Amino acid sequence: MIFDKLEKLRQYDVVSDKVLNFLFNLDENKPAGHYEIDDEAFANIDIYETKEHSACFPEAHKRYIDIQLLLSGTERLDFSNISELTIKDEYDEERDIIFFENPDTINTIYLKKGFFALLYPSDAHRPQMKAFEDSETVKKVVIKIPVKKYD
Repeated sequence: MIFDKLEKLRQYDVVSDKVLNFLFNLDENKPAGHYEIDDEAFANIDIYETKEHSACFPEAHKRYIDIQLLLSGTERLDFSNISELTIKDEYDEERDIIFFENPDTINTIYLKKGFFALLYPSDAHRPQMKAFEDSETVKKVVIKIPVKKYD
């Protein structure tokens, strides 16, 4: 898991020029939806209300690396290595997602505009959580980059 300022995204080899171009030219007013970036990578832009921690579960993906960043709002994102967690729901190949039980301890970051989280298949992440006492509306982009070879 990498957490860094958006301006430093260029230094990470997993990110193609087309993905960089999409992100650095992204208008925060772009409508929610699905956007193809190239033949393999794509972006999903969503608008939602952050949730109670107990309503969210850690998840991971086998076929895609995620780049998650907020266009507005603040969100708590917890993360852990998948080897430290207990499977809640078996891997759903069609949706490329596996869910884990909420652990007793986990690492936490706060996503806000100008920062990103880069999540590999070994990084379970629990997104969409309230950063503060009250829920807030956030606008988030998730870039999906296919994993070419991952053991």
